[in-house]
Amino acid sequence: MPPALPDAVWVLHSMYEHELGPAGMSYVEYERRVLLGGGPEIVPGLDPADVMDAVPGEPPGPHWRRLRWTELARRIGDPTVPEGRLPCHSSFPSIAPRPWPVGIQVPSEGSMDRAAWNRLITILTEHSPQGPDTPCLAYYSPLLHGADDFDNLHIRTGTLAGAHVLYDHPEEDGWSPSNLWPRDQSWVLCTDYDLWATKVAGPTALTEALLNDGDLEAVRLPWAT
Repeated sequence: MPPALPDAVWVLHSMYEHELGPAGMSYVEYERRVLLGGGPEIVPGLDPADVMDAVPGEPPGPHWRRLRWTELARRIGDPTVPEGRLPCHSSFPSIAPRPWPVGIQVPSEGSMDRAAWNRLITILTEHSPQGPDTPCLAYYSPLLHGADDFDNLHIRTGTLAGAHVLYDHPEEDGWSPSNLWPRDQSWVLCTDYDLWATKVAGPTALTEALLNDGDLEAVRLPWAT
């Protein structure tokens, strides 16, 4: 993880909730019942296709809304991120010991969701001296492909103006880069393979912009700055 440069925040990956709210069964149980022929009326109004075909980090269907981490934390009485931990599958300990309930889609792991990625690139562009012309490098961990070939690194070069399309690079299977940084190294972002958030280290003006942005959800974690 990069150190503060001189500041750092964590951009939390998006989660979504069905308008019916959480159901009283897990995703595993729901999928098992559907595969055994239970059909769409197991939870009336919740389409099994939404659950089984969902793309992590994107709303599964038209009846799903963005659920902010802070909202879920207040609802169940958990901290947004438990002290001393990083945002991951062990967040929300009131839920995490059990499989997550149908009706809440967990954040994407190891990759930013598309909407957050696009918004983050916009803010990085506003806080880079050369704006959209800022030369950058992007690195994709081999773990994103289920491999451990660290001798053949996947590194792309270009400018911030072209960074939006990195999410759909034909060789990267719909993942956001593990790292993105400008050549002047004034900031850097890091998305760890096992985490539900992306760390952004850079100038305080940049981190404050991320914390105050209405579309992103970002937090400072003093124990991981």
